[in-house]
Amino acid sequence: MEIIDMKTLPQELLLQAGQILTDELPEGWANLDEAMEEVNERLFIEKDNTFLAAVENDIVIGFVGILPHYGGKVFELHPLAVRGNMQGRGIGRLLVESIEKVAKERGGITMWLGADDERDADRTSFANVNLYEDLPRKIEEFNPGRHQTAFYIKMGYTVVGVMPDANGIGKPDIFLAKKL
Repeated sequence: MEIIDMKTLPQELLLQAGQILTDELPEGWANLDEAMEEVNERLFIEKDNTFLAAVENDIVIGFVGILPHYGGKVFELHPLAVRGNMQGRGIGRLLVESIEKVAKERGGITMWLGADDERDADRTSFANVNLYEDLPRKIEEFNPGRHQTAFYIKMGYTVVGVMPDANGIGKPDIFLAKKL
């Protein structure tokens, strides 16, 4: 497996990355056209972004991106996507570690991300809760369950905030950050 700058990938591999978005994150990208619009915009229109792909035998098995904010001191990790049949093999960890290194080399001191809590199968302790009351206690007692935030917490990220009802009633967006 190689970690490759996505700007150097041929169109056929970029299409594979787009398909991963629609397969693994359909709430954000319902079809391949939407996914490819995202990939092309993030890669070729917004020039300061960096995207890395994990490629094995000419197959994209996952990818990750960073978007600069606050004059390049802070980077948003967006998105991270790994083929479903390849999850749990350390690919996401390798991609995140690789993109954190790039952000740090570019002068970043903080990495952040938003993790939508909207899938019924893997909701957190923030789901279907009134987050407008005693939010500090709820953050302190946060339980990620099987949600993607569990992965990021293992990677050293901390819950730094939440936007209640961002994805509908009882479906917040959870903000995590890490010092690089």
